[in-house]
Amino acid sequence: MTSSQSSTSNGCLYGVGVGPGDPELLTLKALHLLQRVPVICVPQSETSRDSYALSIVRGFLDLGRQEILRVTFPTDDAEGAARSWRDAAEVLAGRLQQGQDVAFITEGDPMLFSTFSYVLESIRTNHPQIPVEIIPGVSSVMAAAASAGVPLVTHGQRLAILPAVYGIDDLREAIASYDTIVLMKVNRTLLQALASLERLGLAGKGIYVRRASTARERVVRDLTQLTEEDLDYFSLLIIRKGE
Repeated sequence: MTSSQSSTSNGCLYGVGVGPGDPELLTLKALHLLQRVPVICVPQSETSRDSYALSIVRGFLDLGRQEILRVTFPTDDAEGAARSWRDAAEVLAGRLQQGQDVAFITEGDPMLFSTFSYVLESIRTNHPQIPVEIIPGVSSVMAAAASAGVPLVTHGQRLAILPAVYGIDDLREAIASYDTIVLMKVNRTLLQALASLERLGLAGKGIYVRRASTARERVVRDLTQLTEEDLDYFSLLIIRKGE
C-alpha cells in the first residue's frame, strides 16, 4: 500500500510485522526488506529492558551497517503516549525527508492492535507526501490458534477480537453475538474472565495460550489450573462456544 502522493525525494516508511515470536515465521518479504533498509525503528515501552519485536529479528540484521532507532513510550499515561508517538513520527519524518527508508517493526501484524498505527496516523496527517508501505505479519491470534489446534471460525461463524475484558457485561455481549472470542493481553484480567465464563455457562470452553510459537509457549486447556504466576503480557484467551 503506497501513498499516491509519494515523492521520489523521500524515503519510504515501512510498517513491518515480524510475527508472534518465532523468527522462522517472518515472511520472506519482511526479511528481504529488513536486510536492506538503513534504519530500523523499534518501539519499546519505558518499562521494558528490550524490544520484543527487535529480539525476533535481531539475528537477521547487520548492526554494523544498519541503525537501530528506538522509540520509547509510557504504558500508563495515554496523553504521554500520544505525545511520544507524535514526536516519534516527526523524528521519522526527518529521516524520510532525507531520503532514508525506515522500517518500523512491530510484533504480530502492523494493522492489528499495533503501535505502528499511531505513527502511521501522524505521518499521513502531517506528511502526506511521504510514501508508506505495510508488510503484513503473522498475528499472535493466528499463531495461538495454530498452537492450540483450534479453528477460530468455520463457514458462517463470527469472530471477535478484544483487547481486554472490562467486565462480565462486555463479555456477555460479545459471547451473545459471536461464535469465537479472542481476548488479547489478558494477563491482568484473566482470573476475572474465568469467573465470568463460569457464570455464563462456558466453563471448559476457553483455551489459554502464552507466547505462541516461542520456546516459552504454553497451551492450557484447564483454566482452573492457572495462577497469577502463569500469566504473561504476550498471551491470549480463545473462547469457542461450540467446543
